[in-house]
Order: sequence, then structure tokens, then C-alpha cells
Amino acid sequence: MKRHLIQLTALSLLTLSVVSCGKLGKSKGLPNDGQVHGVAPAAKPGLTRPIGMVFVPPGTFHMGPSDEDVTYALTARNKQVSIQGFWMDATEITNNQYRQFVFWVRDSIAAKTLGYVKNVDGIDYIDWAKAKTIKWGDKATIEKLDPIIIPPPDRIYGKKEIDPEKIEYQVEYFDLKEAAKRENKGKPRSTFLVKYKEKAYPDTLVWMRDFSYSYNEPMTKKYFSHFSFGNYPVVGVTWKQATAFCNWRSTYLNTWLDSKKKGTESDFRLPTEAQWEYAARGGRSQAPFPWGGMYLRNRKGCILANFKPGRGNYPEDGGFYTVRADAYWPNDFGLYCMAGNVAEWTSSLYYEGSYTFQHDMNPDIRWNAKDSDPPRMKRKVVRGGSWKDVGQALQTGSRAYEYQDTAKSYIGFRTVIDLPVFGQGGKTQKLK
Repeated sequence: MKRHLIQLTALSLLTLSVVSCGKLGKSKGLPNDGQVHGVAPAAKPGLTRPIGMVFVPPGTFHMGPSDEDVTYALTARNKQVSIQGFWMDATEITNNQYRQFVFWVRDSIAAKTLGYVKNVDGIDYIDWAKAKTIKWGDKATIEKLDPIIIPPPDRIYGKKEIDPEKIEYQVEYFDLKEAAKRENKGKPRSTFLVKYKEKAYPDTLVWMRDFSYSYNEPMTKKYFSHFSFGNYPVVGVTWKQATAFCNWRSTYLNTWLDSKKKGTESDFRLPTEAQWEYAARGGRSQAPFPWGGMYLRNRKGCILANFKPGRGNYPEDGGFYTVRADAYWPNDFGLYCMAGNVAEWTSSLYYEGSYTFQHDMNPDIRWNAKDSDPPRMKRKVVRGGSWKDVGQALQTGSRAYEYQDTAKSYIGFRTVIDLPVFGQGGKTQKLK
């Protein structure tokens, strides 16, 4: 009798499990024949081709220098690795794109200050229908936004302007790296939630701070704000700000997909160092530059990237400082300016010996450094070289670093996203 009772209990638990799983997916129409037919997820296909991004197919390449290591630093030893396919921005994030993020943060803070919120199921959400009606040139509106306005002692001729220091984005994400550690197994979910605020506005003073005894005030005043630089790569953004942009871009997209009942997609993020190098090579595994050749000029003598030609002939390549993010010819993957223009942040920690122990499948080494960590732990890999660098820095295998809380006039970024794609080339294939 006891044996039959145990079997009956097990059968009841199995029945409850099947019913519970059925509520999470499509269970309608399944025959009740005791067989496993499978239950599809409830989420519908969402994003299929991200705007402004190209698909980088999976492949294998030799990571590391393709030419002599001029510095003899031996921090990038040649190693064969394989990379999974991913989507990547065709260009560096531009001023226009980053400005959308800044204005979204500004408008959301202003909406909360003005009380433009609506409560849904006990949670306050911004009423964007009202937020879009905010008149920034209206004196009455500005008076109500006093908490985010520059205080009187800091004003010029008494003009009331938005205080960039008060425009902060609330970053929130789940730390999967920490959650995956064996010693953290069984800990509550809240243990791995990361929340902090990050300033949204780029630091425009980098144009003056980076170059001593050099006149660059026009770039400080106009580069981020003037429309003529709209399609130029954003600079003056720290690694932490670039990460905050990725967090916002993910939330911005997933919120829209969820409102259309299309489910959510993978998050936008900075590329790993290996992903960046693989993408920059464009399928040319042993070539030192993204265009495949050994030189910085073509057979006609035309310069192929934006950098510091010769001994400092800055305008020879067509741009005194930066150029448009889609300037010059793209590489074979369709990616622009993977060499020169602005160097680019990656998600990887800079460690001199990382190549010796990283896995040969999707190599990655990360460290979410805290403000209290030593400077050595805050170094992030920067790739690609920039408009102020010599040619050697433009090689796909060259490594450099900058501190995660430091902004420069020659460092920008681009994002990647992992979408559920079977097969290669972005074409979905049916599973047999």
C-alpha cells in the first residue's frame, strides 16, 4: 500500500510540473497521449536585424600581432581562437546617437521633477506622453526644474541652464559572473543585483585637458553640441559611461519589445577584446590592418584611415581631428573605421599575461572594478588607434589600455548584441 502511495504522489508531482510548464509556453493543442511533444516559449520573435549593425559570422583566427612587436612588450602573443557570431555597430557610436541617451536621461529626470509619472500595479513609471511636451525654452518650466538647474553662483549673466552633473542614469543589471561562481550558489538573487548612478553627459573639456599648450577651445565648445559634428564619433566618454549607454540601449529596446508583446532580446554591451580584433580583421586572419594590406596607403598613395601621418601632418588624411564615423572604406564585414579615427573601449580587463591563460573559445577576461580598487584593476583594453596616433597603433593586433573612470578626446566605443541566430550570415536555418 505504501509503495502505491509513493507512486501516486510521484505521478501527482509530475502532473503538476507539466501543468506549470504549460502555463509558461504554448500548451494549447497538445494531444493528451502521455508523450513528450515539447512546449514552445511564449515569447515571439522580436529584433531580427538591429538598425545600424552588421552581422559578424562565427570563425577562427590568430589573435595577436601580425607584424613585428615594435614595443617588444610581449603583451599580445599570437594564439588561435574561435569566436561565436554576433552583431556589431557598423560605425562608432556618434554624437547624435549618444545625445539621444543624454536627452532621454535629462527628460526622464525632468518628468519626475514635474510629477509626470503614472502608477501601474504599485510601480511609478514616467508618463512619456507628458514628458514629450516639456518646453525647455519656457521660463515657467525652467522655474519648476530648479533642482537640476545650475545654482546662481555658477551662472553666466544669470542664465539658467541644465547642470550636467545632475543628469545621472540609474544603471541596473544582474551580475551573471558572480552568480555563476560555485561559492555563491544558493545565495538570494538580490546578492547579484548591481545598481548605481552614472553621469550621462560626456566630458567636453578633454579636448583641452589632453593636449598641453595647444589651442583646442573650439572643439570643447562645439564638438558635442554643434549639428555639424552629429555623425562624428562621440568622445569624452569613460568606460563606465559607455557601459551605462549599453545598459540604457538594452532597456530602451526591451521595454518597447515588451510593450508590443514580442518578448525581449539579448543585451547590448561592449565587445570583448577578442571579438573586437576578430571583427576588425574582417576575415583576414594574418593581415595587420582591417583592409588587408601591409601599408597605410593604397597603390595611388591615398591614406586609408584617420591617424597621424608622417611626423605630424594631421590634415593629410582628410581630417584634422576626428572624421565622420562612416568615413573611408569598410572592411570585409562592413565595419567602418576599425583602425584610426577614435580608439574604442572593450569590455576586457587589461592584463599583460591574459593571452597565456584565456580560453581558445570566446576568450574573455573581465573585472568589475570598484572605486576602492587599485588603479591596476581599473585598466580596460582600448583598441584600434585614433586620429592622434601613429600608424603602428592602428594594427589590429596592437593593444593599449586606459582607466575605466578616465575620458579622452580620442576614445569612443561601439556596441555588440547577441541575437538567437542559427547558422551563419544572419540567415535563420531550420533545425532538422
